[in-house]
Amino acid sequence: MARAVPSDDKKTIPLHQQPVTTLKGVGEQLAVKLAKLNLFTLQDMLFHLPHRYEDRTRISPISALSAFATGVIEGEIQHTEIVPGRRRSLACQVTDGGGSIILRFYHFSTSQRGALAKGRRIRCFGEARPGALGLELYHPEYQLISGKNPAPLEKNLTPCYHTTDGLTQSRLRTLIEQVFQLFRASEYSLTDLLPGDRATPPLDRLHYLHFPPQNANLQQLLAGSHPYQQQLIREELTAYQLSLLRLRRQRQQQQAPALQPAPQLQATFTANLPFQLTGAQRRVCAEVAADMGRSIPMMRLLQGDVGSGKTIVAAISALQAVASDRQAALMAPTDILAEQHRLSFESWLTPLGVTVGWLSGKQKISERRRQLEAIKAGTAQVIIGTHALLQDEVIFNDLALVIIDEQHRFGVHQRLQLRNKGGDKVGQQPVTPHQLIMTATPIPRTLAMSAYADLDYSVIDELPSGRTPVTTVLINRNRRPQVVERIRHACLAGRQAYWVCTLIEQSETLSAEAAEDTMAHLQEQLPELRIALVHGRLKPAEKNAVMTEFKAGEIQLLVATTVIEVGVDVPNASLMIIENPERLGLAQLHQLRGRVGRGRAASHCVLLYGEPLSDSGKTRLQAMRKTNDGFKIAETDLQIRGPGEVLGTRQTGDIHFKLADLQRDMALLPQAKAMATEILTGDEAIARRLVDRWMGNSEEFAQV
Repeated sequence: MARAVPSDDKKTIPLHQQPVTTLKGVGEQLAVKLAKLNLFTLQDMLFHLPHRYEDRTRISPISALSAFATGVIEGEIQHTEIVPGRRRSLACQVTDGGGSIILRFYHFSTSQRGALAKGRRIRCFGEARPGALGLELYHPEYQLISGKNPAPLEKNLTPCYHTTDGLTQSRLRTLIEQVFQLFRASEYSLTDLLPGDRATPPLDRLHYLHFPPQNANLQQLLAGSHPYQQQLIREELTAYQLSLLRLRRQRQQQQAPALQPAPQLQATFTANLPFQLTGAQRRVCAEVAADMGRSIPMMRLLQGDVGSGKTIVAAISALQAVASDRQAALMAPTDILAEQHRLSFESWLTPLGVTVGWLSGKQKISERRRQLEAIKAGTAQVIIGTHALLQDEVIFNDLALVIIDEQHRFGVHQRLQLRNKGGDKVGQQPVTPHQLIMTATPIPRTLAMSAYADLDYSVIDELPSGRTPVTTVLINRNRRPQVVERIRHACLAGRQAYWVCTLIEQSETLSAEAAEDTMAHLQEQLPELRIALVHGRLKPAEKNAVMTEFKAGEIQLLVATTVIEVGVDVPNASLMIIENPERLGLAQLHQLRGRVGRGRAASHCVLLYGEPLSDSGKTRLQAMRKTNDGFKIAETDLQIRGPGEVLGTRQTGDIHFKLADLQRDMALLPQAKAMATEILTGDEAIARRLVDRWMGNSEEFAQV
């Protein structure tokens, strides 16, 4: 949801609240891209902090580069040619006298080929990767050098930000530097909102974190342990706790429909299942039923490891709403997962006389219209869907229960948006529906109680019988050819496999390009296999078509980004390769591994890592090798405190933090929670300023 920016004369608006369009070069189109990053004001830009840094302050000899290391190199172009193959590439050989390296481009133009001519000097930055003829830089950043005085090297460490398609790192850096110039020119003073360092002005501390000097302690910055970072992290966690406490307080004042248990209907449902519920499932069902029997809205987080049977609990909970002549809705983050839920719910509930509705972005207009009418009339009793459920045209007859699956894929705003569709019969006084929020991301209980202070908490800590344990092995990327042969053997034996590509940058464009490059290589090496590609930039229809073929066994090897983390259930897939697993957090690795081992065949997960590995990286990968228990993995994740660790994903639930990390910064949570409670009861002005600075002044947080 876009944050409203005051439309008054800019002179009356404090500088920190002025819109991003105040900046030179920021028009409507760029403002829309910035809004995707929740950047609406100049203050938002200041607090959009880097998630990592690159050292471009020195030139490395080509001979000193090692595989998978990043650096700046400079040399002379020796040869440039277009290399044919399944996928053409432009290869450019560069030497500095002591060594040579290949620059390889799979996306290139005729003019680019002409510019990279023999004899030209070039400076490049990128990650060295092993190729057929030695080390290669894939799509490096580069500049051609002319004259005796080339452009100087960077004086500061280079910040890397979370960005979005169409907004380059370079453009974002320039805009943020412009914000600092505006603040300094106006002599505007930022205020510290919590006790802490007063020796260095807040604006100077922020500038240091955006553009650290060459001699900055890089390991300390990457670990989030720099004193400047720690002060901001305390602020952000306190703002987070404030928002959650306000939401809980608000919920206690709302009315929900009291839904009576439906023992007969639920007993018939469980009797028809081909398996017995586990003790943990029965316990959680009782907790949910008790909540829904009260007139205070349930807000319960249901955590269960991959394959623990959360969907069964969701179905039993939905029956309690149906038995009270009301509706239940389940929202999933992808069409793939939503359709999987629809098929399950129809097979379970249709024999009981319960009508299952369905809404997704790929429906034909006539089918969508029919479903909307059934939802409004109440003839659709349990409705499954994606974000399509949030659209204004979706009007429920009597929504009493909202179920959110894979909650970390949705924001607070989306949860609240669906909650606001609740009602006590069309045309009568609306009430707040109960909410059951499900996640397969393992979170230790102590952390969950602090991280989700607005929610009650249930856990399914018991797996159903019959799940096939997944054997996890760690293999150095130098042994990639052996892994490729392993895939060939498994697929020709009738099995299916995943190859998951990861990147440091969280960009759909870059991730898609990396996956495309990997697929091109694998097609050359495995011509006898049917290989397909799926990534976040595919249209939903294209993605669903690929997944349908894979599930049907028509595709043997699926190359994918982490888009397949949730929602894929292919029992015949028994082998998963995760490339660069050291770039991912343990929770995401565990989620990905959960895509195999869903059938009876022996299943394996290969973590194809690159060197050098940090101590914490080794600990994470060893934890994956030793256990399949998601809760043990989560506990290990919390114990890792090695310097330099940077999780590739932020397992932060609903909130995308600017700087804090709930796992890394758990020790600060009790202090933040105590501070938030004190501020909320004593200084509402500070509470609002904290929430505005770190979370955005959204109307949901202001309704207290």
